[in-house]
Amino acid sequence: MVPFNRPTEAPSAGDFLREVLATGKVSGDGPFTRRASSVLSQLHSDASVLLTTSCTHALEMAALLLDIEPGDEVIIPSFTFVSTANAFVLRGAVPVFVDVRPDTLNLDESLIEAAITERTRAIVPVHYAGVGCDMEAIGKLAERHGVSVVEDNAHGLFGKLHGRPLGTFGSMSTLSFHETKNISTGEGGALIINDPTLVERAEIIREKGTNRSRFFRGQVDKYTWVDVGSSYLPSELVAAVLAAQLEIAADVQAARANVWRRYHEELADWATMHGVVTPTVPDGAECAWHMFYMLLPNLLQRTAFIEHLKERGVLSVFHYIPLHSSPAGLRTGRAPDGCPVTEDIADRLIRLPFFTSMTMEDLDYVIESVKAFRPGSEARCV
Repeated sequence: MVPFNRPTEAPSAGDFLREVLATGKVSGDGPFTRRASSVLSQLHSDASVLLTTSCTHALEMAALLLDIEPGDEVIIPSFTFVSTANAFVLRGAVPVFVDVRPDTLNLDESLIEAAITERTRAIVPVHYAGVGCDMEAIGKLAERHGVSVVEDNAHGLFGKLHGRPLGTFGSMSTLSFHETKNISTGEGGALIINDPTLVERAEIIREKGTNRSRFFRGQVDKYTWVDVGSSYLPSELVAAVLAAQLEIAADVQAARANVWRRYHEELADWATMHGVVTPTVPDGAECAWHMFYMLLPNLLQRTAFIEHLKERGVLSVFHYIPLHSSPAGLRTGRAPDGCPVTEDIADRLIRLPFFTSMTMEDLDYVIESVKAFRPGSEARCV
């Protein structure tokens, strides 16, 4: 059996966890929180970094920092995880769903301006599969219309666009350390703050609306409730695992780049022969090596492909269901021009097994199993 995912393991994680437990202080904002945050800051051009319990919570913090109110509108792709929308819907915002590009599956920058209204407060691009959106075009649109940009960078840690790290283009960006991500703490995330004016309030929001962080730094003699907020701070145990993972980031990325490239090179001819589409990485984009997906010709063939691989002990999975046509999406949002590309790719996309510890034997077997499938043929295996 080749699973879809195995979380990345860091050799020093056990030692770091024992070190935390030995101190008797396992709540957040300890030395490992500072260590992991410092590394992430360096990766994001020295931006301020606040670890969170999930990428979802980082997005919720972004919505609070933007003072999103009922009736405000936020532009997001329909092809994304529900958290991208939920974080703003929780504040009463209307998600305005815009279609994605057929090449990168990223938010289609050419469709954004038509979706902007006087109530638009933010654009939330998602760097799908760790390939950057056209942030130059999105940034210019946002500036012209006076709206904020929040990058949902759950897939894109270590990715770049024209040499610049993903997550450094908007006023804020968010990261995920879910077990399926390159760097994983099981659950976890981070808010990257590129606008210095937001940092102090972000600390308050993360600490239940109190100025507790300033108190610990000796800037006030006691702390109190000063703003809205919630409990978004992860424990020091989570931070210890994150610090251990970040220590081996270079090795993680090298291993995942090898997996991605092997798939891309070995399956290229098979894909062309059978009308299967493989990922596009535009000029100027540096992939984060988060996943490898393919687009089968249609839903029927995707279903057959999943079953074919399953019969061979290979677990493959599809991805997002379009948000604009989901029950909650229909109830809370709108899609001014529909999302035909999203509807099409959601029925055809499949993700192959992809994890840091994949062996050559794993890769060879998956590739062999994929090549044994013949789309459009009644006899699928050869």
